[in-house]
Amino acid sequence: MLDKTIKQLSEGLAAGEFSSEELTRSYLKAIEAKNPEINAFITVTSEQALAQAKAADAKLHEKQAGPLTGIPIAHKDIFCTQGVRTSCGSRMLDNFIAPYESTVTHRLAEAGTVMLGKTNLDEFAMGSSTESSFYGPTRNPWQLDTVPGGSSGGSAAAVAAGMAAAATGTDTGGSIRQPAAFCGLTGLKPTYGRVSRWGMIAYGSSLDSGGPLSRTAEDAAIMLNAIAGHDPKDATSMDRPVDDYTSRLNEPLKGLRIGLPKEYFGEGLDSGIADVVHQAVAELKQLGAVVKEISLPRTELSIPAYYIIAPAEASTNLSRYDGVRYGHRCDDPADLEDLYKRTRAEGFGAEVKRRILVGTYALSAGYYDAYYRKAQQLRRLIKEDFQSAFDQVDVILGPTTPSVAWKVGEKDNDPVSMYLEDIYTLSVNLAGLPGLSVPCGLSQGLPVGLQLIGNYFDESLLLNIGHQYQQVSDWHQRRPA
Repeated sequence: MLDKTIKQLSEGLAAGEFSSEELTRSYLKAIEAKNPEINAFITVTSEQALAQAKAADAKLHEKQAGPLTGIPIAHKDIFCTQGVRTSCGSRMLDNFIAPYESTVTHRLAEAGTVMLGKTNLDEFAMGSSTESSFYGPTRNPWQLDTVPGGSSGGSAAAVAAGMAAAATGTDTGGSIRQPAAFCGLTGLKPTYGRVSRWGMIAYGSSLDSGGPLSRTAEDAAIMLNAIAGHDPKDATSMDRPVDDYTSRLNEPLKGLRIGLPKEYFGEGLDSGIADVVHQAVAELKQLGAVVKEISLPRTELSIPAYYIIAPAEASTNLSRYDGVRYGHRCDDPADLEDLYKRTRAEGFGAEVKRRILVGTYALSAGYYDAYYRKAQQLRRLIKEDFQSAFDQVDVILGPTTPSVAWKVGEKDNDPVSMYLEDIYTLSVNLAGLPGLSVPCGLSQGLPVGLQLIGNYFDESLLLNIGHQYQQVSDWHQRRPA
């Protein structure tokens, strides 16, 4: 039962094969058994989950259920959940009980989902491995000595290990797609502004996007139907109609124009991943797609541009954590300056401090033009590269990551090496485009992700391609041993 997709679970609940309460108890039992080793959950909300499951069963009994009614899911611990600790994986917010509900979690609750708990993440979503969390690293269920990716690694590990049917994540530079790739899942980063950021604790405000981590593209479409749409509480939320993301899943791919950026298949890409991705391309050709080589010449510039812009925005966003209003506070401060210094020194981890320092430096009076303004100019050029590509093709395809999951602790002393692992995902966030990662094979016994990049608000097309590929492959059905 715990290996089923959202669609299968929904059908089983509707048919009365099992109740939401039975399903929820099964997931809670799996969490109790597996989480001590994997460390995917920071907080487990057992009582709340069972209460929501009973309410869902009442709706099912009254035939008032939707496709998500009674489905147990997990939320990345960056989404505010009223009355439940929202820690962001940081000591700074270890004691923070959110006084309000994020739009994403509220909409999923309104759709009838059951919240199993809050999942681990890199502190304040800053990382690519879920190792920088105050609560310790999360481990990849495929091989426990490897990382699950980050920053949404807890969400990905929870779903991959059968501890949740699906989960929410956030993606600032690949933090949904990369964990999905490392854990053999489907992960969707929507167009910037398609999903509300209200109640999603900010890292990089012009880059952050919330989205689903699930087993299949069909499940991702069902979840996106619930969370997408305009939110007047979020000034960056786009006020435009929302598609029914399940409506196009079964459209044929005949004539679809797929672009393969030559920059995504050059030096730095693991040969095993390249082979697997080319096999997936061959499958899409069999389905009627037309493939051509394209160029995204400024791909290399995405790393320096991102690692100026994101830390600069983080520096601003994290200035609110000062020990005065909420969160961690140092003991017995001598004065206000001592309060600020010791609270922030004690509350933030090494990676967060590193990015705050970089961002503050880039925004300083003497260096703003040389660094931050230049990075924003690069961002415009990267966006123009994508627009030129979309004049030639309908979708862009490549590997999600240049390598498979690395060993826990392997890159602890080399943060730049970890930053380079985001080479294929960062530019999507800089341009604000939608991206989808689907499992397409194994290399060295670990999952490989296939990344599809669409034009603005083309989530339906990406999900259609992902779903059609999953009809002719079984990688999404593979489970960790």
